[in-house]
Amino acid sequence: VTASALIYCLRCLVNAEIPLNQGCLAPIEIIVPKGSILDPGDGAAVVGGNVLTSQRVTDVILKAFQACAASQGCMNNLTFGTDNWSYYETIAGGAGAGPTWKGQSGQHTHMTNTRITDPEILENRYPVILREFGLRKNSGGEGRNNGGEGVVRDIEFLTPVEVSILSERRVFPPYGMNGGNAGARGHNLLIHPDGKHRNMGGKNSAKIEANTRIRLLTPGGGAYGKKEGNGIQVKLSEFSQFPINVCW
Repeated sequence: VTASALIYCLRCLVNAEIPLNQGCLAPIEIIVPKGSILDPGDGAAVVGGNVLTSQRVTDVILKAFQACAASQGCMNNLTFGTDNWSYYETIAGGAGAGPTWKGQSGQHTHMTNTRITDPEILENRYPVILREFGLRKNSGGEGRNNGGEGVVRDIEFLTPVEVSILSERRVFPPYGMNGGNAGARGHNLLIHPDGKHRNMGGKNSAKIEANTRIRLLTPGGGAYGKKEGNGIQVKLSEFSQFPINVCW
């Protein structure tokens, strides 16, 4: 995972076509301390290296070289199902801006390259209703070059299911660069049939009753450069009234 993320960053940073092979790492010395998150030892409980840890490595390298602001830094891994069936998807978010470009909205960034299931197929094959799927307005950071917008994905379950989310950037937002604002943090919310909202936090699983919804607001990308004029206005998240703490 570490080497793969490193070679990805090198290919992004070098202004030349580089073949994708192990030889690209020949001049690079990778130093990983024992006991760190990248070399935790055989007895450590680990998960999500390819989907989340890789994103952290990428953020660190690109920030070290001041290449661009942070993208959503996450794959928003959503799974749900029963003992008889299951479904898994990754969800897009905002891309970080750079010195000469604005961040793209509703994009898989860095490690992700999957396409999401068409709404008609999803609702036809699984007992769910896709209540909303679109860009999350004002979630990209503001600056000279704005960050990309995240997305809102709202799914209602028509039968009892177990739902799990594995995500990042729910506490610390995607950083801006060179004076640009950070992107908005993500939120994972369960909305129960009685209207009560529960914040699932970044990583959680829950068995839920029928007609419960999960509403995912994915992070926006960070902005690059300070906005000219009257300064940068910080915009509150759509769900800023909900606490960050996980509530069960």
